[in-house]
Amino acid sequence: MKGEAVCVTGASGFIGSWLVQLLLDRGYTVHATVQDLNDEKETGHLKALEGADEGLKLFQMDLLDYDSIVAALKGTSGVFHLASPNVIGQVVDPEKELLEPAIKGTKNVITAAKELGLQRAVVTSSISSIVPSPNWPADVPKGEDCWTDEDYCRSQGLWYPLSKTWAEKAAWEVAKEKDMDIVVINPATVLGPILPPILNSSVAVVLALLKGSSETYENFYIGCVHVKDVANAHILLYENKSAKGRHLCTKDITHFGDFAAKVAELYPDYNVPRFPKDTQPGLLRTENAGKKLMELGLNFTPMEQIVKDTVESLKARGYLS
Repeated sequence: MKGEAVCVTGASGFIGSWLVQLLLDRGYTVHATVQDLNDEKETGHLKALEGADEGLKLFQMDLLDYDSIVAALKGTSGVFHLASPNVIGQVVDPEKELLEPAIKGTKNVITAAKELGLQRAVVTSSISSIVPSPNWPADVPKGEDCWTDEDYCRSQGLWYPLSKTWAEKAAWEVAKEKDMDIVVINPATVLGPILPPILNSSVAVVLALLKGSSETYENFYIGCVHVKDVANAHILLYENKSAKGRHLCTKDITHFGDFAAKVAELYPDYNVPRFPKDTQPGLLRTENAGKKLMELGLNFTPMEQIVKDTVESLKARGYLS
């Protein structure tokens, strides 16, 4: 892959930073997009990545500014579209804060990719496009054929999963309309070593557990996955042209209570709450949920190692003593 250029939108984020690093390791030239080139919190850790001096080019991009997207994609052969808003705290204006940039931004990226003749777009969707899905049959594992219940999300004010669901559906619609080759990845709760200076929402779940939070995340949890596995999965989907459709990115489907119990087992000195065994009624536990990615050669990291890598990173960053 020496010299081939690809674009990573949302490169400063938790997954994006690791994806950029692994692409650089493989010899790619990376066009990495950020919201503000003058914000050291977005750019500093990217510039410090190994190989960045030779292979990294930073671009300021706005999901609603088509020209800025074209500028970032120009000269590349493929794009990894990770950029999507994720509001921390109360959502005041769902349309402006989440829905419009997620949906229109995805349409803009795929349209620009087709216009510029890119070979493939890997679209980062989410487990949030698969759950919550309360009406899914309780005896059937949730997987790539399951979609989040849009009416349920609207009634509960779950705007983030709604934004991810509509953005992914928009990606498929525009790709069909434009005849653009896309493939989608749907990661579960992404954990592991932190590269950005700002703590992301999924790793914050582990921190909250270790500090005694009893919130159960029953609407969203379906399993956890190592951030480096997610980054590697993106590359597998880009490089394997036979890969088609959606790809659930987690080895096993588990309950949030299973995960919390593992954290408590590994770190007994912390006040991790105990949860009932079945924290998510209707969610069927299953092994090898990510078999499509496993068949492409992805080896998922076990939950125990995922937890250890996350907690040790939190300690190293000063979030835990």
